[in-house]
Amino acid sequence: MALFLDIFGYLSVVLRGLTLLAQSFTIGGIAFQLLLLRPLQSELSADALVVGKRAQRFLRRSAYAWFAVVAISLAVNMAALIGTLDLSLRDAVGADFARSSFVIAACALGIAGLARTGTWLSWRAAALVALGGLALAMQLNLTHAASRLDVRWPLLSADILHMLGAGGWIGGLPCFLLALNGCRSEDDQRRIGRRYSLMSMASVAAIMLGGTVMAIAYLGSVEAIYGTAYGVMTSAKVAMLVMLLVLGAANFFAVERLRRRDPSAPLLRMKRFVEVELGIGLTVLLTAGSLTSLPPGIDLSQDRLSWAEIVERATPQWPRLTSPSVDQLTISQLQARIDAADAQRVTAPPAYVPGEGVILPRNAADIAWSEYNHHWAGIFVLLIGVLALIERFAWGGFARHWPLLFLVMAAFLFLRADEMAWPLGPIGFWASWRDPEVAQHRLFVALIILFGLFEWRVRLRGQEAGRAALVFPLTVAAGGALLMTHSHAIANIKDQLLIEMSHTPLALCGITAGWARWLELRMNGRISRAAAWVWPVAFVLVGLILLDYREA
Repeated sequence: MALFLDIFGYLSVVLRGLTLLAQSFTIGGIAFQLLLLRPLQSELSADALVVGKRAQRFLRRSAYAWFAVVAISLAVNMAALIGTLDLSLRDAVGADFARSSFVIAACALGIAGLARTGTWLSWRAAALVALGGLALAMQLNLTHAASRLDVRWPLLSADILHMLGAGGWIGGLPCFLLALNGCRSEDDQRRIGRRYSLMSMASVAAIMLGGTVMAIAYLGSVEAIYGTAYGVMTSAKVAMLVMLLVLGAANFFAVERLRRRDPSAPLLRMKRFVEVELGIGLTVLLTAGSLTSLPPGIDLSQDRLSWAEIVERATPQWPRLTSPSVDQLTISQLQARIDAADAQRVTAPPAYVPGEGVILPRNAADIAWSEYNHHWAGIFVLLIGVLALIERFAWGGFARHWPLLFLVMAAFLFLRADEMAWPLGPIGFWASWRDPEVAQHRLFVALIILFGLFEWRVRLRGQEAGRAALVFPLTVAAGGALLMTHSHAIANIKDQLLIEMSHTPLALCGITAGWARWLELRMNGRISRAAAWVWPVAFVLVGLILLDYREA
């Protein structure tokens, strides 16, 4: 139980994000079937009907996934409740969140059963809508809106609009992509594209309306946008929403050209943009899951960052290129004092137990150690970006081995990122995994090794690399998404927020780099050539941001 409670905070954020993913895909699948395929059924070809079966299968699997994630989340939260408050199982089952989760899980299971077989008869469609609506209504009990004493009903209405919009647009993208890839008839593509475009515009309106109401209510002032963690994460969501709107607008104009039977309508571009929309949309939903774990900015009147503090921290300074010794760090000094005091004992207690929830004080050496790590990581990433740019030129073939720098950086981070853990610190390799921050660092190192090896292989084999070339953009984009959920255990709230504020642009640059590389590989012509320049520039920006990283 102790180990479980150590990782509960981070695990609950991840599960919340996965719940929103499965929920949106389920709602999007229902909307695609009932608002798009069912009304067009008599006008579509046999190919489109096959696509309808595939979309139905996707809906069924999404509903099963929703059920599974809700069930796991329920078990995790009940275990935490029982373990911390010493409640009985009966008392835990009676909690409001547990009752709501039981209903949501039952609704998800019912949707999966209805989507299993049969045609979309009126009673089946009505039952799907009823179950989906009931599940979303129960989901509202788990949101910030349910806990508000003022303007509760407007916020609940805004939240349901936001969830419906996310489901109709982002949740419907997989089915739309299935239709674009599965329908060979231009008439089918035109009809489905036009209908989905209308559905998306209505969903965007719902997202914008609901999001605006919630932003005003939960932030309350301009200062909360940049002065609180909730405001920073909301700003990141808005930035990604702008990316999605740009891609969606491009696809809207492509659909209009299809509708006018324009032979030059960019169907391939539309498919690839939908792929990128889907990837960024997944990140938005994961970020939303992280956002639900933060208190609204309007509730945090103390320990807000001022604009002057942000400017002071962001002012460029010369990077720290020398490191303090391990003996100068807080944990080493604490352990030395404990060892001296317990010299007569066979074994001395450790100065720090990973995951126990105690935040150690930090001295100047700890700050210097962390800044050194970030600055050298920035040098590695900056070199990677510059070499990737050089490779674009005819004379730059010598730079093609730049992915090997990822392996060097991974080794550096593995050794240095967690000074209290093996091999530099006294805490064993497996024991250190109890600390969520250490676990996240190790996951980032694994991702860096993965895309470094695969991208080096791509550089060596060129066009023969095949699908292996897609590993790099996917893992870079996944790293950016994970960085949105990354946090640091620091006692000073302002310092913690300043650090997380620097990580947000890193995540956005990583997401941009990953999906730009995806477009370079998946498209041809002008867009591919432009994307080939975008992602190295994004890496250069990441390097520069890391070089300016400071903790004091």
